[in-house]
Amino acid sequence: MCLAIPARVIGIDGDTAVVDVDGIRRECSLVLAEDAAVGAYVIVHAGFALHVIDEIVAMESLRLLREAGAAMDGEAFDASEPSS
Repeated sequence: MCLAIPARVIGIDGDTAVVDVDGIRRECSLVLAEDAAVGAYVIVHAGFALHVIDEIVAMESLRLLREAGAAMDGEAFDASEPSS
């Protein structure tokens, strides 16, 4: 299973961005999202910003990810077991 995470672009140097997700900062490539700008939200997967997304969509996605994480807090996740 793969997951792409919304992140806010806080800096750009050439085709590399520094992005922030809840205070965690990482570098990612902008070669697939050349229209990204500082302050924009992008979807990041495997070190690549895939495309720019709307801030409202990013905030809602992050809220849902936090809720899912809180619901799983303390539970082991086994992808081989179907959920009920």
